[in-house]
Amino acid sequence: MSSQVWKYPVITLNSNSFIPLIGLGTYKIKGRDLIQRCLQVALVSGYRSFDTASVYKNESDIGEAMNELLPELGLQRKDVFITSKLGPANQGKDKCRKACLESIQRLQCDYLDLYLIHWPGTQGKKPEEPVNKELRLQSWQDMIQLHKEGKVKAIGVSNFLQHHIDDIISETNFVPAVLQIEHHPHLVQDNLISYCRQKGIHFQAYSSLGTSVVENKLLSDETVEDIAKIHSKTTAQILLKWAVQQNIGVIPKSTNPEHIRENMDIFDFSLSQQEIDILNKLDKQIHYCWNPKLVS
Repeated sequence: MSSQVWKYPVITLNSNSFIPLIGLGTYKIKGRDLIQRCLQVALVSGYRSFDTASVYKNESDIGEAMNELLPELGLQRKDVFITSKLGPANQGKDKCRKACLESIQRLQCDYLDLYLIHWPGTQGKKPEEPVNKELRLQSWQDMIQLHKEGKVKAIGVSNFLQHHIDDIISETNFVPAVLQIEHHPHLVQDNLISYCRQKGIHFQAYSSLGTSVVENKLLSDETVEDIAKIHSKTTAQILLKWAVQQNIGVIPKSTNPEHIRENMDIFDFSLSQQEIDILNKLDKQIHYCWNPKLVS
């Protein structure tokens, strides 16, 4: 697979596969017609990376939509990058393997480009229970085997902290290709980013635009708004550019066709280092989503 099939910037993973820096997130996007409309706009706008998960309950709709849209647009399966994730209820030996193969089946494809452990804990277990460590290790071992078989081109983790990653590396000597975790100017993950770069792990941010609540404190941050005015861009575009310009992946989610297009339209300007530093100083260590620090 050559990165030349993608118009926009890509990163080479430690698995020697390529991942686009920008993908379309699909969390909370459900329903066959809505999925079809969102993917159609995204593909036409240049998106080639699509992020889902078993717990999103939309894999089947995404698979059906892709099967229709790709040939209509002159594209093939190899032209897109599909990520899915292991649900917390399916942690553990053999359960992980079964869940991954079921995701592949629902997505109607022969392989996944990236498969992530969605959460370091296990559904039904208390965060502090030591069994969480054993179960995620078993899942990781299943995923290594799936990778060797070619069922997944790259494997990684989501919502893991450094000690969670260190545990699986020390036991298997297999380094994740990707860490996907919450990251934005109100929650700057400098230590994790530095750690990932030392290990050769691609750092991918979710919730780059904050949350979808009515009062979004990130999108309405006055400092972000001021920088947006300087560049004649939206606050969302500034937040995405802040990450992408630092080679941090993003997977913004939207069902609004205009926003889907706008979120990809961030390659005709650059932020100054001073502007990046100003945005970094907005850090409040606020989690708008989940905080995995209590998971043992």
